[in-house]
This record gives sequence, C-alpha cells and structure tokens, in this order.
Amino acid sequence: MARQLQSDKLLFGSVVALVFLGALMVFSASAVMAADRFGSSYYFFIRQVAWAVLGLGLMVAMMNFDYKKLANPLLIFPAVGIQLLLLVAVLFRAPSHNAHRWFALGPIGFQPSEFSKVALVIFLAYFLDLRRGHANDWKHTLAPVGLVVGATVLVIVKEPDFGTALAIVLVAAAMLYASGLNLMYFVGGALAAIPVIYLMVFHVGYRYKRIMAFLDPNADPLGAGFQIIQSTIAVGTGGIDGVGLMEGRQKLFYLPEPHTDFIFAVIGEELGFIGTVAVLALFAIILWRGLRAAANCSDEFGRLLAIGLTVLVVGQALVNISVVLGLLPTKGIPLPLISYGGSSLLANLFGLGILLNVSQHSS
Repeated sequence: MARQLQSDKLLFGSVVALVFLGALMVFSASAVMAADRFGSSYYFFIRQVAWAVLGLGLMVAMMNFDYKKLANPLLIFPAVGIQLLLLVAVLFRAPSHNAHRWFALGPIGFQPSEFSKVALVIFLAYFLDLRRGHANDWKHTLAPVGLVVGATVLVIVKEPDFGTALAIVLVAAAMLYASGLNLMYFVGGALAAIPVIYLMVFHVGYRYKRIMAFLDPNADPLGAGFQIIQSTIAVGTGGIDGVGLMEGRQKLFYLPEPHTDFIFAVIGEELGFIGTVAVLALFAIILWRGLRAAANCSDEFGRLLAIGLTVLVVGQALVNISVVLGLLPTKGIPLPLISYGGSSLLANLFGLGILLNVSQHSS
C-alpha cells in the first residue's frame, strides 16, 4: 500500500508566518511614505497582500505537483534559455534607480533575476543528478555548469545587481559541494575570483563607497554611511520588546527603503529583540526542515533541489540581516518573504512550494 503523503506542517507554518508578518511590517514601514507619495497609506500594503495571496496559491499548487516531473529537459533547458533572454532584454529597458532590473507591466514591476535563481536551482539539480558520481569532471560537468551559471551571473552583474549575482554563485557552490565536488576546486575558484572581485568592487565608484562606508560609516554620515548608521540606530532603539507596532521613528524619512531592503531594521525598532529573534527562529526552522527533507530524500534530484532551495532562501535572509546589522556591506538583497516586492515573493514561494513537495516524498 502506498504511503500517504503528508505536508511538513512546521515548514509550511513558518513560511506562512513570515509572509503574514511581512505584509504587516510592510504596512507599518511604508504607511507614512505611501501617504506622502501616493495619497494612500495602503498603497504598498494592498499590493503586498495581493502578491502574498497569489504567491501562497502558487506555493500550494507546487506542493501538490510532483517535483520529479520537473526533471524534464523539455522544461528545464527552455526555462534556462528564457531566463537568459529576459535578463538580456531587461538591459534595454529604461533604468529605474540607476539599474536595468525591471520590466514595467503597467503598475506592476517584474524582475527576471528573481526567477533566474529558482530556474538555475532546478537546472543544477537536474544536471548534477544526470552527472551523478562525476562532479569533478571539468569537461563534462564543471564546464557546462560554469557556462550556464557564468552567463547568467555576468548579465546580472551588468544590470548592475552584484548582490543577486553573489547569491547565485553561493547557491551553485553549495549544490556542487553537495554533489561531491572536490574542495580544491573551491579553493582554485576562490583564488581566481579575487582579482575579478577586486576590479568589480574597488574600481567601481559606488561599490567602493559602500565598502568604505561599511568599514567606517561615520566618515561620511550623511552620504555613503547614512544607511548603515540609520539602520543600526533603528535596531538599537528597539531594546527588548520594541517601541511598538507603527510607532517606529527611523522609517519616517530617515531610514532609506524601510519597506524593502531595510525592513528588518523596522522590525528591530518596533518589535525589539523579541521580534528579531522570532524572525531568525522562523528562518532557522526553514533551514532545519529543508536540510532534513534533503537528508531523507530517496533520489538525488530531490536532494539537490531541497539543498539549493533552502540555501537560496535562508542564505539571502542571512545576508540581508547581516547588512542591516552592519556586518556586511550594502548588497541590495531583500529579506525573503518579508520585504516588499512581488517578484521576490512569488519566486521564493514558488521555490518553497517545490521544497514542501520534496519534504512530502521524503521518508
């Protein structure tokens, strides 16, 4: 008799809790700014709720879609090609915030790089499963992987979106390590990347300023160091239990992008240490249950999918939180499931729906 599939209630509950908390904090962080710019305090909140409903529906749909059907070259290779075409096409769009990252579809913005992350995880899981036991074959395994991942990363860097490019590289590295890649390749890759990263960071004006601001934000408190200073002030002001929901002050035109990249600072100020620990605990549950699903998965494709999707979501969360706390230079990576943004929310919930399906099939 076939085993009845059961959803991972802890994983599902943690994801839903983060989405609902995100919608609440988006409203708190953006209400005053939205009223000033758009004439309605609910401008960002309504959009975030709409994306959340759509994303949760997509997640439930993927929970009930057998992930093994994704291991189909007729799906995977067209998806990889389409995401590359979209990334190239977006470069020819008018810039927004000095970057070519979005397609404007009326009032809706679509960011193809968010979906590239999930598409590459599925591709890598399929290809590394196909090359199982031959992860160290540079000609037939590493070269094709490097070509696909490298092409995607180069186009994303051109947007420019250095943070997303680094996120993709880290996820690919985690999946290659899980497939058995020798550590010497990582050492060699890291050494080869040093001069490239040096040129891309220290010879690009705004990135260099971010590094200097990270090392000494008080050297330019009203310029490059402004974001880090205001963010740490917000988090420090919250104390143990926060100043209260909707009562934060740093979001009132002091903290840049309070409803997107720096929403964790608003959580720290309004919900305090208790709120920030709760967020970290929910992401820790996603990490635990995701890796547990990978460890108990009976097939290599599902195992690599679970690892890649877990690292993708939790890794981005750790980077975002580290930036807000001043532990890393500013990267422009949103806090998954919480920050305002339809593309990020849909892509992450789509990926987590696949992860939940993998967990159902795990023993």
